Amino acid sequence: MNKQSFGYTVLFTALVSFAFVFLLAMANELTVERIEFNNEVRLQRSILGAMGVEFEDDEQAAELFERVEEVEVEGLSLYSFEHDGELRYAKEYSGGGVWGTIRGHVGITDDGTRTLGLTVLEHQETPGLGGRIDEDWFQKQFRNKRLVDGRLEMTSRDGEGDFDEDSGEIDGITGATGTSDAMANIINRYLEQMYNALGGESV
Repeated sequence: MNKQSFGYTVLFTALVSFAFVFLLAMANELTVERIEFNNEVRLQRSILGAMGVEFEDDEQAAELFERVEEVEVEGLSLYSFEHDGELRYAKEYSGGGVWGTIRGHVGITDDGTRTLGLTVLEHQETPGLGGRIDEDWFQKQFRNKRLVDGRLEMTSRDGEGDFDEDSGEIDGITGATGTSDAMANIINRYLEQMYNALGGESV
């Protein structure tokens, strides 16, 4: 066949395209189970982390997650975990940030009065600004924080999260007011649902 002909060009292009599509399909088939496994591990770590359950590695997280149950409390679907005779609860949250959906889990005590932790699974916030919601210093603020009428207050000062546990206050991100406000609105919406379902008392 004449390599300069139109027919040769069409055939060559079709064969190359088929080869690339075939290779991509094979790569996807070979990695899909691994991707699903990794996503499952991330989910387990996020739920356990939100409930303040400590683990050393993925294997231990998987073992602990076997004790996690999906329950319904006052019509609200929650994850529960029994630790030292006390139940810990967590719920997935999801809401709009500045640039896209922010999703993760937030945990609360069985009496609905204190948070246990917060994790961020995904977001599209600006790196170095709103994207700092996935940094440890920001998420650690949500551990053992007293709720005031089922809510936390997002504020801002230079201490980066050094508020007292009983203050009910969370330090926002300097220079990322939009993301900070969005996080406050999202988290408080879900905390109030959990607080009311678990019978938290006003303080």
